[in-house]
Amino acid sequence: MAYVDGFILAVPKDNIEAYKKLARLGEEVWKAHGALAYVECIGDDVPYGETTSFPRAVQAKEDEVVIFSWIVYESREHRDTVNAKAMADPRMNVGWETMPFDGKRMIFGGFQTFLGL
Repeated sequence: MAYVDGFILAVPKDNIEAYKKLARLGEEVWKAHGALAYVECIGDDVPYGETTSFPRAVQAKEDEVVIFSWIVYESREHRDTVNAKAMADPRMNVGWETMPFDGKRMIFGGFQTFLGL
């Protein structure tokens, strides 16, 4: 079964275009190194829940939108290989200190699929 890296983050609305540019670069690099799919979604119907929610999870502020994204690989081993190549790719020297979002509030993790894909 496939392996998936998932991400949730909050991006200031004023930085959406800068984030989209970075995401397009990420897609180009990860797919060039073997990722099977690279998906980025911008929150459209993501209410702030009373106890839990996507916005609460990333401490989204009123001027931020939640991004939900994932990358699909053949396996965890394939993910590790693709990630190593992608992070070593010179195209990824994009000035991480000026990211269009607060990386400290990003949630990410790797998931083994058991249904679908």
